[in-house]
Amino acid sequence: MLRTIAAAIVVSVALAACAPAEPSAPAGVIGLLLPEAGVARYETSDRPAFEAVVEKRCPECDLLYANAGSSAARQQEQAEAMLARGAEVLVLDAVDTVAAESIVASATRHGADVIAYDRFIDSPDVAAYVSFDSELIGRLQTDAVLAALDAGVGRPPGLLLVHGSATDPNAADLRAGVHRALADADVEILGEFDAPAWSATAAQEWVSGQLTQYPGRVAGVVAANDALAGGAIAALKAAGVDEPVPVSGQDGELSAIQRIVAGDQLMTVAKATDDQARTAAELAVRFLRGETPAAPGTTQGIPSFLLAPTVVWQDDISRVIVRGRVHSVAEICAPAYVDACVGVGLIEGEAE
Repeated sequence: MLRTIAAAIVVSVALAACAPAEPSAPAGVIGLLLPEAGVARYETSDRPAFEAVVEKRCPECDLLYANAGSSAARQQEQAEAMLARGAEVLVLDAVDTVAAESIVASATRHGADVIAYDRFIDSPDVAAYVSFDSELIGRLQTDAVLAALDAGVGRPPGLLLVHGSATDPNAADLRAGVHRALADADVEILGEFDAPAWSATAAQEWVSGQLTQYPGRVAGVVAANDALAGGAIAALKAAGVDEPVPVSGQDGELSAIQRIVAGDQLMTVAKATDDQARTAAELAVRFLRGETPAAPGTTQGIPSFLLAPTVVWQDDISRVIVRGRVHSVAEICAPAYVDACVGVGLIEGEAE
């Protein structure tokens, strides 16, 4: 049901974004606050998709933009500056969701609406929440790893669970989805780890330690995103693990797609971040006009628009990633991956 609802939201937003702006639409100020520049999607997908919808739906509006560069203090300053410039709606992807509660409080004092974008902010004053269903993603990741496990002989397969930052509500939802999927599974959880700041380095170090503690016992790794998956896979390679170990991921990062092509990573979960941005932009314009769009659900009482993700296996790369214009064949099939790309049919040729 959630997939159907999410798809309907994206379609309706896309249609609205393509419609000409109403001549009588009032002017206003919208602020878009993104958390970091290190993740490419924010500048290459989220921001341009958001700006395109606002331009079409409300060309007379002022759109303010700021990237916090991973600094919660800087994001607070940026939000205050936007409010001082008359921002009536803030779309906020928080660096720190706890610290962001003060941004919501300040916006409320200024009479501005806040749309929590990508990451949930636990404040009753948040007007809406736009993201992907993180609990569903956790279940999809875990189901994929479970399906790839070799039951072995004599004892249940051993799993490592590499979660995201303990301070990120999305990581908590992912974790809940993982444990729900594992509730009736015949596996042994060897260890769990909350990677601080979603650090791939921390994940690699932890997995390395677990491989030493449980030699020959790690049969699969449920990693919350592609960066953590990369850290886990680096640890497996450094430990000389010969047999493929299924490792999950999330985000459809280029390096993860290359690992999937090469057979090092089992799968990833792709999220149409441009659809997410378009949904948030449409909501921002509507809030600016005094409208209250009906949400299909709530998250801790906050009206929520949760989009459905897409599981990407090796066989899905051409359809989902290449045709979906997430990454091109040229990007994926860099020199180090040419033979692997030939092997999976992404490019023609004869593998050596």
